Amino acid sequence: MTVTQHVIRQTIQKLNLSGQALCVHSSLSSFGHVEGGAVTILNGLLAEGCTVLVPTFTYDFAMSPPEDPALRPQHNGYNYTNASYGNKERVYTPNYQEVVRDMGALPAVVAAHPQRVRGNHALNSLAAIGPLAEELIAKQSPLDVYAPFRSLLAHHGTVIMIGVGLTRMTLIHYAEQQAGRTLFRRWANSSEGQIIEMEVGSCSEGFGNFDSIFAPFERRVTVEMSLWRIFDAASVVSEAMEAIQANPHITHCIEENCERCNDAVMGGPLLKSTH
Repeated sequence: MTVTQHVIRQTIQKLNLSGQALCVHSSLSSFGHVEGGAVTILNGLLAEGCTVLVPTFTYDFAMSPPEDPALRPQHNGYNYTNASYGNKERVYTPNYQEVVRDMGALPAVVAAHPQRVRGNHALNSLAAIGPLAEELIAKQSPLDVYAPFRSLLAHHGTVIMIGVGLTRMTLIHYAEQQAGRTLFRRWANSSEGQIIEMEVGSCSEGFGNFDSIFAPFERRVTVEMSLWRIFDAASVVSEAMEAIQANPHITHCIEENCERCNDAVMGGPLLKSTH
């Protein structure tokens, strides 16, 4: 069977999601075959009046941490030894149209779309298309990376996982922050051509541990061969936040020595009062 724009529209109608703000994580290959590729998925969602929010991460602008030890936070999920990389000539702006390859086909299509709005974050930008795009993205900044998720919750948004598991759900990083964790710091070239500090998320390989916690409010539907998992965004944040506070280790991946997981469980980096 071939997935068409009509199939996508019918699914959104069946789920009563028309006109809503949707944070979408997807694997195009989960369908088998999609006529027209990721553009078909996007156009089907937009045709139902939805606003589509996706992560559009890129590491092309990452820079080495500052040399000053005082500017290198402890418990930052980062090995500062021999950290030397980056291209000072590469400067990020929200007009940038590429994403890191493992983001997938849909984020790549969104990032290159002429009507999309992309956030002001050189490493972990989010981008949106649709009626609420500007409102969702407007406040994202280097030290407010998950501002779009605050807006998503304010608009009673929904998360759709299309053929992927919870390890891809970026919203859980926002729940970590709401649970009291300090986000990790990294460095990148800003739109002004300066190396600045930026918030980023932690390791997400342990997020499958939330499967049973989210199960009571999860909806599922199969579209051809693709399993769609649908979650109310506010419920994700509230339930994950409570679970993290009760058991900080719940986010830890299977790697006992994962530096990012270990530091996240401890509460994240120790920042100076000036940050």
